[in-house]
Amino acid sequence: MGRSGIFAGDDPFALARAWLAEAEGTEPNDPNAIALATVDAAGLPNVRMVLLKEIEDDGFVFYTNYDSQKGQEIAATGKAAFVLHWKSLRRQIRVRGTTSREEGPQADAYFASRNLKSRIGAWASRQSQPLTSREALMAEAAKVALSRGPNPPRPPFWGGIRIAPVEIEFWADGAFRLHDRFRWRRAGPGSPWTVERLNP
Repeated sequence: MGRSGIFAGDDPFALARAWLAEAEGTEPNDPNAIALATVDAAGLPNVRMVLLKEIEDDGFVFYTNYDSQKGQEIAATGKAAFVLHWKSLRRQIRVRGTTSREEGPQADAYFASRNLKSRIGAWASRQSQPLTSREALMAEAAKVALSRGPNPPRPPFWGGIRIAPVEIEFWADGAFRLHDRFRWRRAGPGSPWTVERLNP
């Protein structure tokens, strides 16, 4: 199969961490930005950029407002997909899998590590809902700052989403569009991986 060099290794999460670490030295901003895809009740896809915050030993975690459109779509289907793409490295990682919420101490610790204004914003924003004006949002943020104080707790409607992949694809640019692609697949979390090289 010829899986060596940047594709070597038996752990796709370690490989993803290694690629992300390399991108942190080359990407001008947000090397952890992912294009996150979900589907609505009619099966129509939605995609948006969010920040991947953790690559765990068996999953990928980002944080969001659970009442947002993405939060509601993930709650309804229990599934999501994303792509990490680095122009500087000419590489990408595609992930598809099942989801679960991270609402415990891990989410509390991440929320507490955020800038105070970001924590206030999480409380103030009714994410994805119509907004009359930016002034209305700023007024709500000011109210939250007064009512919640200098150390607001994590809102009950805000937390982590963990994607447990059933498929991960590592892609690297090749000359003449003869790219290198390796797809890792498994039946479900905890199952063994099978790896195959794909045509570009």
